[in-house]
Amino acid sequence: MASATTSGAPARTGRTGSAWTVILCWITVLLEGYDLVVLGAIIPTLLKTHHLGMTAADATTIATLSLVGVAIGAVCVGPLADRLGRRRLLIGSVVLFSVFTIVVPLATSVWMFAALRLIAGLGLGACMPVSLTMMAEHMPAGRRARASTLTMTGYHTGAVITSLLALQVTDDWEILFYLLGVVGLVVAAVQWFRLPESEAFVRAKRDGEQRVPFTELLKPAYLRAGIGIWVASFMGLLLVYGLNTWLPKLMNDAGYPVPTAVTQLLVLNIGGVVGLVLGGFVADRRGIKGTTLVWFAVSVLMLACLSIKMESDLMLNVVVFFTGVFVFSAMVLVYAYVTAYYPASVRSTALGSASGIGRIGSIVGPSITGALVSSGVGHPWGFYFFAAVAVLGFLAVLTLPRTAADAEVKAVGPAA
Repeated sequence: MASATTSGAPARTGRTGSAWTVILCWITVLLEGYDLVVLGAIIPTLLKTHHLGMTAADATTIATLSLVGVAIGAVCVGPLADRLGRRRLLIGSVVLFSVFTIVVPLATSVWMFAALRLIAGLGLGACMPVSLTMMAEHMPAGRRARASTLTMTGYHTGAVITSLLALQVTDDWEILFYLLGVVGLVVAAVQWFRLPESEAFVRAKRDGEQRVPFTELLKPAYLRAGIGIWVASFMGLLLVYGLNTWLPKLMNDAGYPVPTAVTQLLVLNIGGVVGLVLGGFVADRRGIKGTTLVWFAVSVLMLACLSIKMESDLMLNVVVFFTGVFVFSAMVLVYAYVTAYYPASVRSTALGSASGIGRIGSIVGPSITGALVSSGVGHPWGFYFFAAVAVLGFLAVLTLPRTAADAEVKAVGPAA
């Protein structure tokens, strides 16, 4: 695989370049999964020790600003990546969030803590859309769904690592930030020497293909797909973050003991990893749009079932597991659709806009669910709310035009 870059890094060819792309993009998404869970893991400690005089309201503000930074970074990186290249932007984003993550424990006030998390979020938000774009562009068109879903398994792996480490370091929460920042800088250094530029981007530049500005997404040629993608992404991340934040509390409100309720979060995320692998495989064989529709439809059913109190622990585990299988991968299949539908000249911009708008859902979801819990109706109305959101996600995907790969699958049948 030829790989020209504009940064002076050595070119990588053949399978070696592809292997480095897969490994480094997966690790980058792992770092994002680690970071987006780390704050939630240490908030109890920060509040218990009154770090910087932090209150629950301060912690909420910090968490919200972190997600706002991620949303802004995701939206802004797309046009830059389509102009300057995927490789440069990915390395720069990793360096940005790594440096500001290292200095978070050095904050001398709550507002400085929040500001550092906001700036780190700008870099963090850029990592996932660029990683997904690079992975998709290094895969044949018929394997782009698997490229997206397999890359996103890194997110859940990072989340699990954070959880396990947080249990070990207890009050020494600073270690979690120092570790993430240092590892991020090491990853960026390896990316500088080993990560090839996307062939699709290099080809587009060589052939003089005109870069499509963000405003092009608002024109009739792309608007139908854009609206459907933005709504589906919003609903998908609302579900992912809403469930990950409030599932144990909703389960406890339903009458399940606390250990059982907490265990369901682990079961949910295990289902998420299985669903990512399965969803990508099925989508590449049966078509991305059709698979995404099925995934959202089954999500509606599973979420509605969780509103019913179950006497059997086995049945509860099965339902929660399949909720994770379909809900988490439905969101990622929307990203896979973006990588398959849009041309290379606008692909990163489109993926960044989908991720950025989806991040708004990641803020709205926990907020609405928290309001339901505070009102004493978290169960069953929290699950009714989630089921309704999945219905809206299904309807949004229904409006999407078919990708070229989907049309080919429909014409010749699924691959053997």
